[in-house]
Amino acid sequence: MLRWARVWSVPHGGPGPSRSGFSRVSIAPSSGGGGGAEPRPLPLSYTLLDGEPSHPALVFLHGLFGCKTNFNSIAKALAQQTGRRVLTVDARNHGDSPHSPNMSYEAMSQDLQDLLPQLGLVPCVLVGHSMGGKTAMLLALQRPELVERLIAVDISPAETTSVSDLPTYMAAMRAIDIPAEVPRSRARKLADEQLSPVIKDMAVRQFLLTNLVEVDGRFVWRVNLDALAQHVDAIMAFPPLQDAYPGPTLFLLGGNSQYVHPSHHPEIRRLFPQAQMQTVPDAGHWIHADRPQDFVAAIRGFLLPPGGQGSSSSWTDGFFDGPTGRWHF
Repeated sequence: MLRWARVWSVPHGGPGPSRSGFSRVSIAPSSGGGGGAEPRPLPLSYTLLDGEPSHPALVFLHGLFGCKTNFNSIAKALAQQTGRRVLTVDARNHGDSPHSPNMSYEAMSQDLQDLLPQLGLVPCVLVGHSMGGKTAMLLALQRPELVERLIAVDISPAETTSVSDLPTYMAAMRAIDIPAEVPRSRARKLADEQLSPVIKDMAVRQFLLTNLVEVDGRFVWRVNLDALAQHVDAIMAFPPLQDAYPGPTLFLLGGNSQYVHPSHHPEIRRLFPQAQMQTVPDAGHWIHADRPQDFVAAIRGFLLPPGGQGSSSSWTDGFFDGPTGRWHF
């Protein structure tokens, strides 16, 4: 099956109208061969907003079942407010990026190691939510010279346990049956009705339904459910690493979320010794959707130098005390 990947790019040399291009991308062959070989990078779909090239660009990585358009309004606001270039990217097996049987974090990191230098966006400020946050952390740990600073949004470098039954959700998505040639509004309603016995949360169903697309008169999921289901345990985990990332790091947490546990703090401090933590009140796991203005403000504050206007009592700049086993703020 062939997929259309829509790639938007903007000249790096200065302001001007955006260029858009279309490339036809087939499903990629397996890139997870044995022998410890590097995963084969895929040509990811992206949107790049123009800005001042003298400042590190902002690069946004979405979470599981998400896509680059999740950050559309955030990207536009930050491009306007900071004057920086802003890149949003579809991960492999998501959005308009090609499919592959390999869904490891190593493969997702390799995709970005290939893309970012091509676009002249290194070093960059890497912002990743959930699965995208783990990809961002791995990239920073593997190639710290590519990441000027790092923001992990409501995720940590530890196994994610406070999530719903993802395999059951994926099975429900794969089981939906929608007749051909029905209107899009009817198709979404039918899919929602078929998902609701398993996925009780309407907001979660509506988020998943953003992946329902029409291809040749049939409604299908644009995410690669086979690859996601096969790698769900790896997606919830994090690759074991020893070397730390020395750059400035912000862990931005939702006040109503349980994704980052106190038990994760020692590993955060070990791998990211310059880490800060900030909590956004009244926000769940999807901070950028629940509290977009606070999300933008937190990013802008983190971009400012120490002692700048972004410094305030809202920052929780802490450290982990090994002998006592406590995280201090």
